[in-house]
Amino acid sequence: MTAVFDHYFDNETEHLMRLALREAERAARHGDVPVGAVIARGGEVLAAAGNERELRRDPTAHAEIIAIRAAAEKLGGWRLAGCTIYVTIEPCPMCAGAIYMSRIERLVYGAVDEKAGAAGTLMDIVRDPRLNHQVQVDSGLLATEAASLLKQFFASRR
Repeated sequence: MTAVFDHYFDNETEHLMRLALREAERAARHGDVPVGAVIARGGEVLAAAGNERELRRDPTAHAEIIAIRAAAEKLGGWRLAGCTIYVTIEPCPMCAGAIYMSRIERLVYGAVDEKAGAAGTLMDIVRDPRLNHQVQVDSGLLATEAASLLKQFFASRR
């Protein structure tokens, strides 16, 4: 079951999501959809990234994928056990699959993605009981700020 942050979340969790929001803002500055991700373990930031699809001309250069690759490189292996990923918007199917495959333990995301959300909205890849690993999911942290970044970005493109 998804735990939805309402009025309380600890300072460290909020701080890490604010770092993800900064990455999302950075992505928007170079023309990418403003999505940011941070991966941490035990309070240590292992990786932070924003979307870079436009920048790299790569359809897989989502913030989550870039951050997962960087964290795996820093740790020296693909298993990100004990890690939490903080993402400004609910991951898409590709990113949810990468979160599952990397064995990340916890996903914290801000805004729900009603068009492509794969962590409980359209599908739930990260908690599918048929798979050998499930991810703890907490949603709604700084969702208003995350959704506002996306709305402003797309409004400026119209």
